[in-house]
Amino acid sequence: MDYSAANVQLWNSIIQLAIIAAALLCAMFLRRGVPFIRRSLMPTSVLAGFILLILKVAGVLTPDTQFMEWLTYHGIAVGFIAMSLKVPDRTGSEKGSLVGLKSGAIIVGSYMIQGVAGLVISLVLAKTLLPNLFPASGILLPMGFGQGPGQANNIGSSFEALGFAGGRSFGLAIAAAGYLCACVVGVIYINYLVRSGKFKKGNTEGSISDEISVAQFQSEDEPPISESMDRFSIQVALVILVYLITFLLTKGICAGLRSISPGLASTVESLLWGFNFIIGSALAIVVRLVLAKLRKKRVVSAQYQNNYLLSRISGLAFDLMIAAGIASIDFGDLSGLWLPFVLMVAAGAVLTMLHLRYVCKKAYPDYYYEGLVSMYGMMTGTISSGVLLLRELDPELKTPAANNLVLGSSFGILFGAPLMVLVSLASRSFTMALITLGLLAVYYVILLIIVNIRKKKK
Repeated sequence: MDYSAANVQLWNSIIQLAIIAAALLCAMFLRRGVPFIRRSLMPTSVLAGFILLILKVAGVLTPDTQFMEWLTYHGIAVGFIAMSLKVPDRTGSEKGSLVGLKSGAIIVGSYMIQGVAGLVISLVLAKTLLPNLFPASGILLPMGFGQGPGQANNIGSSFEALGFAGGRSFGLAIAAAGYLCACVVGVIYINYLVRSGKFKKGNTEGSISDEISVAQFQSEDEPPISESMDRFSIQVALVILVYLITFLLTKGICAGLRSISPGLASTVESLLWGFNFIIGSALAIVVRLVLAKLRKKRVVSAQYQNNYLLSRISGLAFDLMIAAGIASIDFGDLSGLWLPFVLMVAAGAVLTMLHLRYVCKKAYPDYYYEGLVSMYGMMTGTISSGVLLLRELDPELKTPAANNLVLGSSFGILFGAPLMVLVSLASRSFTMALITLGLLAVYYVILLIIVNIRKKKK
């Protein structure tokens, strides 16, 4: 075998990962050293993605787009699987309340309002100024804003296969714009709250300890750190094993659909692979429950998941996914799509804020502003941008707002399952996209009813 630089296939992955690593380190130094960038609250991975994108547009650097797409696709699945394998922390939650259910309804309700806005814009433009516009392109707004670059990449690619030229770059561009909305609109709103006297801003410098306690790193029932197999290796093995099962299950479902109904398979198959992170998350939860059951029956003697290390795996996967996703945007593919892009981003930024201002007041009456800014950061960017915005109002994370982002995401997977069907439905034709618009509106009303549920007093 040739181990020299002439073997491009051997060294390409290392080179591309090194490019991303250099961008992440550069972004970290800029965030720490430049006050303006630090105050913008832009996540390091997002800044790294924009650095790579600027260098690519300037012709200084040419990342391997195919590798970046691959990394974006697998990163979202690995990250969610690692998160779902974590053992739930029962302490510090609002026991007996409906906050998790309501948070899930708020998250998916944001998808619905973004989907409605996006489809209205794309359908109107497809019938007027842009007759060649893919009618279902508007549903990429919740994919990019609400679910991030990984899902925008997957669904955009499946739409490209159905005839939407530039669909993948369109979805990724919306996701990138979503991060800017989280940072710019979120920071402006926080400053408004502080200057208007509606909220007293706390001290964010040095308020949270970054020290890791022994209890966080190792609980009593985990294998000892002196175990022959490294604990981090165990976490990686669990994540990769679940991802392999996800691949085999998805492949089996698609094969079964092709044997039963080839027409249905051609429509659903791309979406199943696009939403593989949902299947992976569900399987990870099943594996977690099975391991807990085996421990209860003393078949398994130790708890093999380590929440701290699983969080580090998901953090790494999401950092790589975000940086690679933004870097792989091709502005040339957006030719002729700038009008719907600008309209959708503006509508998404405004309507998401209006929606959250209403529902957060209902769900989080005791910490309304903290719940609002954290949810806005997550529903336009990622959970990290939500936490960054939250720390400007709640530096010590004393309110349950941060926990609600994680707890709500679990319920959001359940509530968000119908979205996969709606995406498939919208992509078929203009008429079906119009029907999907109505179904999104109806489902949004149902989710509002859930948010307004009140627990009966004893």
